[in-house]
Amino acid sequence: MNYTLSLILTLLVVLADADKQPNILFIVADDLGYNDVGYNNEDLITPNIDKLAREGVILDQSYVQPVCSPSRNSFLSGYFPFKTGLQHLVIIPTQPACLPLNLTLLPQKLQELGYATHAVGKWHLGFCNWKCTPTHRGFDTFYGYYNAMEDYYNHSIASLLDPSDVGLDLRDNEEPVWSANGTYSTYLFADRVTDIIAKHNKSKPLYLYLPFQSVHIPIQVPEHYEKMYPNIKSEGRRKYCGMVSAMDEAIGNITDVLKARGLYEDTLIVFTTDNGGWTTEFGNNYPLRGGKVTIWEGGTRGVAFVHGPMLNKTGYRNNGLMHAVDWFPTLLHLAGGKVTDPIDGVNLWDMISSGMESKRTEFVYNLDDKIPPMEGHAAIRVGDYKLIDGYPGAYSGWYPPPEAKTHGPYNKEVTLAEGLTEMFLGKKQLFNIKDDPNERNDLSKEMPDKVKQLEERMDYYRKQMVPAIWPPSDSKSEPHNWGGVWTPGWC
Repeated sequence: MNYTLSLILTLLVVLADADKQPNILFIVADDLGYNDVGYNNEDLITPNIDKLAREGVILDQSYVQPVCSPSRNSFLSGYFPFKTGLQHLVIIPTQPACLPLNLTLLPQKLQELGYATHAVGKWHLGFCNWKCTPTHRGFDTFYGYYNAMEDYYNHSIASLLDPSDVGLDLRDNEEPVWSANGTYSTYLFADRVTDIIAKHNKSKPLYLYLPFQSVHIPIQVPEHYEKMYPNIKSEGRRKYCGMVSAMDEAIGNITDVLKARGLYEDTLIVFTTDNGGWTTEFGNNYPLRGGKVTIWEGGTRGVAFVHGPMLNKTGYRNNGLMHAVDWFPTLLHLAGGKVTDPIDGVNLWDMISSGMESKRTEFVYNLDDKIPPMEGHAAIRVGDYKLIDGYPGAYSGWYPPPEAKTHGPYNKEVTLAEGLTEMFLGKKQLFNIKDDPNERNDLSKEMPDKVKQLEERMDYYRKQMVPAIWPPSDSKSEPHNWGGVWTPGWC
C-alpha cells in the first residue's frame, strides 16, 4: 500500500513538473560576430558563454537580420521585417517611427499566461510616443535605453540633426537615470538583472529580456578587460574582445544568482546576436563572408545557443534551420500558449529540445525596395540554396581577425554605386549554403533553373511586403526640447 501511494505521489510530481512554466532568460548580444565567441574562436576568452553553449545546444544555423531594429522586431513580433515596415536600415533617434502598435508582442502574450516580464538594456524599436516604449508593450519593468547606441559611461547620444545637442538616454521605467554617470553599462544591466532575479516572486514564471549594449560601438571597455588580450596588436580589436569578455563575465554573474535563488534548474537560457559583427568596427565573422549591414552569411548567420534542463538532447551543434521570427512561437509554446495571429515564425521546440528535423525550410534574409538598400536589397534561402538579388551590402569580402595566424587576399569591397548598378541590371548570385557556407562559388550561371525557382519564391514574398517606415527626422525629437533627455511625446 505504501509502495503504491509512493508511486502515485511520484507520478503526480513528475506530471506537475512537466506542466510547470519555465523561466526564460533571453540574452541578445549587439553586433557580436560569428567568430567572436570562444566556442568558435579559441582566441576569445568567454568561459561562461562557452560552458552554457557546450552544456546546451549550439544553434549553428540560426539566422537574424543584417541590422539591429529589424532583428528585434523579429524576436518580439514573430514577423519578418518586410511585413512590418522595418526592413530598411534601423530606426534613428530623430524619426517619428516605431514597431507598429497593432502588433501583439511576445511579452504581452506571456503576461496573459501569468509571467512576470522585464526588459533590461537596448530597446531600439522606437520611442517617439509613450505607447511605443517597453512598459506599454508588455513589459512590467524596463531599465535601459531607447536608441541604437550611446556612450557606455555617460549613457548619452548626440542628435543627428545637431551633433552639439547631446541627450541622456537611460531610463528606469519611464524616469531618466542621472545617477549612473561613470558606470559601465554592462555592469549596470547585469546588476539590474541580478536584482530582478533576487526579488522575483518564485510563484510566478519569469521572462527576462536582456539585450546588452555590448559590443556595439563606441568601442569602450574598462582597461583590465582589454589587458586580457596582450597578443592582439590592433587596439580596436583588443578593446572589442575585452568588451566580449566583460559581457561574458556579466552572464556568469547572472547565472550564479539564478543558482543561488534556486531558479537555474527551471530556466531556459537563450543567447543570440542581433546581427553579424561589424567588420569596420572590429567585429569578426570569419570564415563567413561579409558582416553587419549585409545579407551575406557573415551579416545574418548569428551565434546562438540554448541551455536548460528541459532540453532532451544536449552537448552538440544543431544544424537545423531557424530564423529570429521563430523564437516567438517557440517560446510561447514552451510557456503553454498558442499563436493566434498569422505570424511568420514556426514553433521549433522539437528541433531545439530533441534534435528533430527543423520545420523551417526557407526564409527571407531581407526585402528592401527603398533606395538605397544599404543593408542589402533582397535574398532568400530555400533548402540548401540562397539567391541574392542585387546589392548585398558594402562588406562583401572575407575578413580574418587581426589575431589570425594566417592571412590572405580576402577583402572585397563593393561600393554603393557598383552595388546599385548591379541591382538595376538585375544581377543574381546563387550559392549552395550546405556545400559552400562561405559563399565563394556563385552557381547562377550553372543553375539557371534553380535561380528561376528561387526568384519565383521571392516574388511570392514580395507581394506581401509593406512600404518601409522611413519618415524624415523631426526636430521636436531633439533632447534640448526635453531637458537634455531623449524623451517620448513628440509624435
